[in-house]
Amino acid sequence: MATSTRSGDVLAGRYRLIDLLSESGGGRFWRARDQVLERYVALHVIDVDDPRAPGLVEAARTSAAVLDPRVLRVLDAQQEDGRCFVVNEWGNGISLDILVTHAGPLGPRRAAWLVADVAGAIANAHEAGVTHGRLNPENVLIDRYGAVRLIGMCVDAALHGQEPGDVQGDLEDLGGLLYCALAGVWPGPSGSIVPAAPRENGSFLSPRQVRAGVPKPLDLLWREFDCPSQHSRRRRLGNEHPDVSSAEGICVELLGFVGDPTGMQESLAQSIPPINELRPVWLPAVADPLPHDSTADDIPVVAAAVDDQPDPVPPGLRFAGVDVDDPPIPLVSELPTELPTEAGMPVFEEDDVQWIRTRSTPPPPPPPFEEPPERPLFADGVRRARPELDASPSAGWSGAGDGTPPSGYWPWDTDARAPRGAGPDAPEPEEQVPGRSWLRLAMAVAIAVLLLVAIAIAFNLGRGRTALGGDPDAEPSITPSGTSATAGPSTVLRGVKAFDLDPLGDGEENPGQLGALLDGRASTTWSTQTYLDQLGPPPGLKTGVGVLLDLGEVRQVTSVDLRLGEGRTTVALYAADERPTGAPEDKAAATVTGTGEVSLVPAVSDTAAGLRTRYLVLWLTALPEVAGNDFRAEIAEVVVRGE
Repeated sequence: MATSTRSGDVLAGRYRLIDLLSESGGGRFWRARDQVLERYVALHVIDVDDPRAPGLVEAARTSAAVLDPRVLRVLDAQQEDGRCFVVNEWGNGISLDILVTHAGPLGPRRAAWLVADVAGAIANAHEAGVTHGRLNPENVLIDRYGAVRLIGMCVDAALHGQEPGDVQGDLEDLGGLLYCALAGVWPGPSGSIVPAAPRENGSFLSPRQVRAGVPKPLDLLWREFDCPSQHSRRRRLGNEHPDVSSAEGICVELLGFVGDPTGMQESLAQSIPPINELRPVWLPAVADPLPHDSTADDIPVVAAAVDDQPDPVPPGLRFAGVDVDDPPIPLVSELPTELPTEAGMPVFEEDDVQWIRTRSTPPPPPPPFEEPPERPLFADGVRRARPELDASPSAGWSGAGDGTPPSGYWPWDTDARAPRGAGPDAPEPEEQVPGRSWLRLAMAVAIAVLLLVAIAIAFNLGRGRTALGGDPDAEPSITPSGTSATAGPSTVLRGVKAFDLDPLGDGEENPGQLGALLDGRASTTWSTQTYLDQLGPPPGLKTGVGVLLDLGEVRQVTSVDLRLGEGRTTVALYAADERPTGAPEDKAAATVTGTGEVSLVPAVSDTAAGLRTRYLVLWLTALPEVAGNDFRAEIAEVVVRGE
């Protein structure tokens, strides 16, 4: 089937599918690799039972009769394994619809040159008795050199279920291409994704009415396409009008408007916008560094001066206007005390240039490192009296009134003496342990926090909740179906067999991994195939894929426990008395969406709890996204419970 083609499949033993470019009407358009000739090709695939298949093969045979370098040729057409496919030459470039959408309409001469090139290729095809049938902007390709390529000759019309085209339809489409290139909208008879041209009173407006600046000759040329019934009347009246009766005549009219064609192809290539191209990254400008060379010859080294005589300029030195032929320039013998830079570098002072010399004496060594004095971690809390004051309590705080400081206790000095009010016979105060008060405070805070936590836990447990205040949800335990059954209403059913179910695809869904569903190990999993699109209704490829469970006989099923892989997966449970071969169509007994351990519990009837059946279908309708844009689901374990 056409829908079963996947990236990596090889058709006819040589065409490996790479990228799915588009998909419509049950057909697919691929970029493929010809493994025999080592080249890329374009490949259209439809079902061999599709009513368009005979017409597609016939269109490919007819298109092969056109020999023109501007037409991408048909290379092969075959039918095998229920698929009908046509292989075309691959072309790189940008189509006209994308060009006018991103870059806007073309200039008049570029538009005329483009349509003239297309008309020339169509003229050669008409001479061979072949018509395109669907000449819209999507089928006109422009490469990066400005060359025009036509795609879909006869084949595109057959893929859209149309009858073989006629000459008049191709001529009207040529007029639509000219309109589209000039105004950026589409008036042609063939379908296109380009916005339709505006109408007035049931007729299209002319290009000059849609876009300002369209030359009158091109506007009159399109009017000839729009009014074919008046051609004979104009000829009888003798009016001058362009010849649009054939593709060759259209090509001549457009080339006459272009005039000298020199540089037109390069000009058309400049109109292509930079879509999906790598662009250089320009870093911000950085100021140039000072002139400095690491070579020893460019930086003169001057020895330490032993007298006050200046040294001559080194031979071969040119710097700041000094040449070897010029007389020597005297240098200042006095050196600065502190060197601003390394020896041998120039120092500029107004109009004079000096050279730094090496120091005659080495710099003094740094002072030795001295350990800072030790300071006590905690200061003692005993205050001491000032030595010049009387520490007796009778001295008091009042002074003598003669400007002398008051006698008595001085509260801002500390010493290991008795505080004020202690007599000479007072006992020595106890030694304070450093940090004991902080330790006691921390212990008190910790005890208070533990007490609050214990009260909160006791309060939650008293309300019938968990220790943290949540709902006491029982975790379902997953037991392998192959183990011994336990007594009770939720007995694990033994003898369950698993089969893959893919009625909407190629019929297989990794059957070699089905043993992992019932082996009782969470490390082994069964997974679906990797899909490029999400399951479900269109644009999905198919509504679902699943696993068939055979219970061996009719049993009472109360629940089906699953252990799903990462990502949210939607699973529906269906029951059947006969072994199903197609996709389930009746109402699901249960549906769940989630990840990890989930349970499918059928609805409980009035007479019995659970579902009485032999066959169960686990139907996956939504897969989690993996690896970017792909979709795949995994199931580690399946446990069926019942009686």
